[in-house]
Amino acid sequence: MPKGVWVYAEQRDGKLRKIALEMVTTGKKLARQLGEELYTVLLGSGVEGLTAELAQYGAANIYLADDERLKEYNTDGYTAVLGKLFQEQEPAVILMGHTAVCKDLAPKLAQRLNTGMLSDCTDLAVEGNELSFTRPIYAGKAFTKSSITGFPVIATMRPNVMPIEQEAGISPQVIKVDVAFSPNDIRTIVKDIVKKASARIELTEADIIVSGGRAMKGPENFKILEDLADVLKAGVGASRAAVDAGWRPQGDQVGQTGKIVAPTVYIACGISGAIQHLAGISSSKFIIAVNKDPEANIFNVADYGIVGDLFEVVPALTAEFKKMLA
Repeated sequence: MPKGVWVYAEQRDGKLRKIALEMVTTGKKLARQLGEELYTVLLGSGVEGLTAELAQYGAANIYLADDERLKEYNTDGYTAVLGKLFQEQEPAVILMGHTAVCKDLAPKLAQRLNTGMLSDCTDLAVEGNELSFTRPIYAGKAFTKSSITGFPVIATMRPNVMPIEQEAGISPQVIKVDVAFSPNDIRTIVKDIVKKASARIELTEADIIVSGGRAMKGPENFKILEDLADVLKAGVGASRAAVDAGWRPQGDQVGQTGKIVAPTVYIACGISGAIQHLAGISSSKFIIAVNKDPEANIFNVADYGIVGDLFEVVPALTAEFKKMLA
């Protein structure tokens, strides 16, 4: 009989991603509701030290696969290790973050385990004897509750929508996982990873995001958004129009065809509010719009709106926030 709630704790460069802590907290609460145990899985190279950090958030049982071959994410290697582990342990539920890595990994695991999966979930609940997941549909215009028949239940959860809670006094039981796969199992070889040279926070993990659209008029004008972001310790995003114009790198694109974000505060500057962009920010807790067009679609979803020229409004906001946060 399938047992336990299992969480994949994603790490990058030897550091736990924020979504890993969100998944541990979420998994811990779900396990208690279901009367099950929580199990956390950590893969990487030289990452055993991260088990103590995971325990601070409630991870009592940690399966650790620490191997040089797992240093960088590889579709085949990670699927081989996790697939074998899950086939042996027969989990009831597997939770993963809806990240670039897990959007690739989760469907492969679902195929390996002969089960279905739900992606980009924003909430989950136990209703009777059934576990249901809330997912946005129609570009975020509506939400649906879905469930999976059979085991294991695999779901990816949208980053930044679930809380993080620490839990003191836990000494984790760390179970070493045998990393046994042959060279024939690895069909894809990572030759090189080109990393974006930026100290700014990753958009999917940012608590505050300042984004600019076509009205920025050019790449040089994003400096005023960066100034505001520096004061607020925020990420800097862009609409598809700004990215297509070559003003910002593709990694900064927010929207259905870019990054789906869920910050506490999203500040949209000179963004009209195309449906694809709104779909990418629908989970934001507060949306603030700055646009000189009072009929701009962005105002239909904004919690707060400023009708005005962003080149006047944004520097004024930066100055005021500097005074408040000094």
